Amino acid sequence: MQENIVLLGWTAASVGFLHTLLGPDHYLPFVAMARAGRWSTSKMTVVTIACWVGHVLSSVAIGAIGMLLGAGIDQLSWLESARGGIAGWLLVAFGLLYFVWGVRRALRNRPHEHIHVHADGTVHAHLHTHTGQHVHVHESQAMKKSDESLTADHEHAGGQTAPSLTPWILFTIFLFGPCEPLIPVLMYPAATGSWLDVAIVTGIFALVTLVTMTTIVLLIHAGVSATLMHRLERYNHALAGFVILACGTAVTLGL
Repeated sequence: MQENIVLLGWTAASVGFLHTLLGPDHYLPFVAMARAGRWSTSKMTVVTIACWVGHVLSSVAIGAIGMLLGAGIDQLSWLESARGGIAGWLLVAFGLLYFVWGVRRALRNRPHEHIHVHADGTVHAHLHTHTGQHVHVHESQAMKKSDESLTADHEHAGGQTAPSLTPWILFTIFLFGPCEPLIPVLMYPAATGSWLDVAIVTGIFALVTLVTMTTIVLLIHAGVSATLMHRLERYNHALAGFVILACGTAVTLGL
């Protein structure tokens, strides 16, 4: 029996690693949203871990309840597949809406010039964007400080510093996202009546999934050129929406 649990442990670790590595939807949405939303590394990591909790524990809960009720692997696999379809369509819907919003924001944020004529006859062109800060280039230092203070107050009151709903949307989607490979791995120790072995196998799968998921997210986030992202700043939200839409499409089509 000791040999069996060792073999099951290695199987759970391998399945957890490959399941995460081969599923871009497990990490690309976090990197894309972190870049678009200018999340700190710590916030990105916390959001990733929170979504991992929903992703793994929802499947564990369904698997445990199903096995207690005597459900077979076919029934549980069908349920997990149905949940996967829901998660895929949720990613598609969220990605599409975010992409459209990002494109609209990028078009509105296109830099353009306004001509200013002063009382002394001085004429100059003033380059700005509608979503950025609009500060006159010839204002006094005192006026600049006043405007900066007002802008900060306006952004705070307007919700710019308010918590984004994006992490909660991702969490909800990953709550529906199944861990299909986990169910077959759990069936053997459950069939033998060893719930301790079930807990061990689940723990190994969950830990490997977490480590793989967060490691890939951090590596890709660190590897994305900050200079390139600055150049594409206008399109960050549109790109994030496209990435999520692509991941959702891949999940829906079973790619």
